[in-house]
Amino acid sequence: MMGTFDIFISPDEPVYVISVVSKLVDLPVWTLRQLDKSGVVCPKRIGRKSRLYSLKDVKRLEYVHYLMEDKHVNIHGIKIIIEKESGE
Repeated sequence: MMGTFDIFISPDEPVYVISVVSKLVDLPVWTLRQLDKSGVVCPKRIGRKSRLYSLKDVKRLEYVHYLMEDKHVNIHGIKIIIEKESGE
């Protein structure tokens, strides 16, 4: 039997692939791609194809999911809201 051990992963470390993030935040992969394209959440690129998301990205996407599903905000609106909130 294997023992348990704790691993610390920085919230900024990109470790989650798009298919896992899609399940975690309950958003389709194509929506995640659109959010990347529009600059709402910018995962780290590994090579030309793969996107890796950090825990911070996942937290932001949970908020995006809330805005989309509960408040019916589109991607353009979400971009504006997030930019205002982060003071960019």
